[in-house]
Amino acid sequence: MARVEGRLIGQAPPQLSARPQFSALFAALPVATLVLDAEDRIAAANGEAERLLNLSERSMLGQALAAVLVPPESARVRRAGRGFAAFDTHIETSRGGRVRVDFLEAMVPEQPGWRIVTLHAAAASRRLGHNDRAAARAAIGAAAMLAHEIKNPLSGIRGAAQLIAGSGEGEETAALTELIVAEVDRIAALIDRMQDFTDTRPLSLTAHNVYPLLDHARRVASAGFARGVTIEERFDPSLPPALVDRDALLQVMVNLIKNACEATLHQADRRITLATAYRHGMAASAGQGKPRRPLPIELSVIDNGPGAPADIAEHLFDPFVSGRPEGQGLGLALVDKLVRDMGGIVQYAREGTPEVTIFRLLLPRAPA
Repeated sequence: MARVEGRLIGQAPPQLSARPQFSALFAALPVATLVLDAEDRIAAANGEAERLLNLSERSMLGQALAAVLVPPESARVRRAGRGFAAFDTHIETSRGGRVRVDFLEAMVPEQPGWRIVTLHAAAASRRLGHNDRAAARAAIGAAAMLAHEIKNPLSGIRGAAQLIAGSGEGEETAALTELIVAEVDRIAALIDRMQDFTDTRPLSLTAHNVYPLLDHARRVASAGFARGVTIEERFDPSLPPALVDRDALLQVMVNLIKNACEATLHQADRRITLATAYRHGMAASAGQGKPRRPLPIELSVIDNGPGAPADIAEHLFDPFVSGRPEGQGLGLALVDKLVRDMGGIVQYAREGTPEVTIFRLLLPRAPA
């Protein structure tokens, strides 16, 4: 048999993998990308753009760019027919949020007026690389060891203070020992909260109807720290089951409701709203090198407080960042950790007229 480029004539050619379609490539781009037509309307938006702007492509198609986001001020005086770039700048979204990005705009060749806009999330929100993950694991290990070693002497100090208090040394001594016990208990409680961050065991994710969990969290709050606060419900009755850890989601919701109560402390009419929605097309990557995962289940805790101070709004989910002088800055950091452990994301925004504060959870749907 004759050969043609190493293959016998009559032998079937090797199977080649099908070339991916442009739509699949566009959807998989790891950078938020919008395509604008000659009339400045959105003609396409990829998954990262949906995640960053918290809007589905379907809701953005045909909308003017200004109806979805407000570009940097300098972009409005760009030279016709030229590209544009603004680095480390803020854009305003249609939902009232502010996002820090690198805003880049390029013209589409041979398509007069058509443009491509990419929004690169600021460096603070980048995914962890290998070295970062190793450093994070080392920090977690060190924190776990430190917390364990600190709690041992605290236990001894507390016991000694109780012995002194029971020895009948006088009222002043008793008052001082009570103070010692109270402060030791406060430090131990803080260490217990810190230890929540050192637990790297995977959560048990199963299908759950979120409404009994939301009702449980509301009843826990109303019986304690949320007494006197109006808690309203705005639910989508058709919401399917979510893939979550029951205890983790309950802890997240109680933390967020408590945070909302503290934020509305000085409001004359304290109001909190629990809301749910199903967001078609919402998806995010579960990590570097992993495929995008749909996150259509939206749970929101909304309050009419003043929101976070502007100087810390971008760092609310970092440990030890708090807008209250007495705050420890661990509640929202733990919320972020638990939501990420469930494969979801949590967002903070100021939206509406008048403005309200929204903490929005986006979670995966349970398999049918």
